Amino acid sequence: MTFLSELAYMFSDPLMQRALIAALLVGLTAPIVGTYLVQRRLSLLGDGIGHVALTGVALGWLVGAGMGLVPQDRLAIPGAVIAAIIGSVAIELVRERGRTSGDVALALLFYGGIAGGVLLMGIAGGSQANLTAYLFGSISTVTTGDLVLTLILSVIVLAVGLGLRAALFSVSYDEEFAKASGLPVRFLNIAVAIVAALTVTVAMRVVGLLLVSALMIVPVAVAQLTTRSFRRTMQVATVVGVTVCVVGLSITYWYNVSPGATIVVLAIITYGIVAAIAPIVTRRRRHDPHPDIPDDVDLEPSGTARKDGDETCNA
Repeated sequence: MTFLSELAYMFSDPLMQRALIAALLVGLTAPIVGTYLVQRRLSLLGDGIGHVALTGVALGWLVGAGMGLVPQDRLAIPGAVIAAIIGSVAIELVRERGRTSGDVALALLFYGGIAGGVLLMGIAGGSQANLTAYLFGSISTVTTGDLVLTLILSVIVLAVGLGLRAALFSVSYDEEFAKASGLPVRFLNIAVAIVAALTVTVAMRVVGLLLVSALMIVPVAVAQLTTRSFRRTMQVATVVGVTVCVVGLSITYWYNVSPGATIVVLAIITYGIVAAIAPIVTRRRRHDPHPDIPDDVDLEPSGTARKDGDETCNA
């Protein structure tokens, strides 16, 4: 069997079709939200939300078992969504009021989320093995219903992340200036927290709750090595995210390795390669102090400057 025939067989497999669509959605949404988190210096927020979402998974499992649902984890994703949103909004409010430092609030999410998840799962009659699929991802368990819910959540994340990009950038870059400009800062901060929570639950099945933050942050780190504008960073990060998700998932089709771990390792390898090459390429480029402002004067070797196309003036 040739490589092309194996590739065609992979794309014709219903399981891989669902898995690739889920990976594509994760690769699109995670870096977009991650761009805002990196700008706000909240790179570890995804980890904190992921731990809280684990409590939501166990709570959904407990409710499903109590209602006699089959399978028992039918409400796991809705439970994760609710818990992640509550946790992300809570940490944003704590950060805003300044009663507890950001790192302490994140620590509370880390430890409370894991402990709550394990405790509730035990009460529901499950085991720690049941949590493994959510901690590290289990793309083979993605059902059509999971895919539909993932698609809906992804559309919401993309609509907010791209539709409110200018306002969210203003808040992420300089919150005080955004307040002075009359922007609804609290609403926008909570919006970022909510889309981060939704992104965590979207990526839960693909890379797992423990590795989702890496997929939100590492592609952005790669993009920052090669770009200088916020918009360009988001675009490059999205391309990197989609690429590592699809390639990593394809590798797991032929080799029995963890999809989430493979995707994250590919992202980190990409970062290492770009970090080694970027300084060499950047050194050869002309430095532009304002890359986001289009140049209206183009200097020519003859000593004249051409302005706006046809007009010329003496240099």
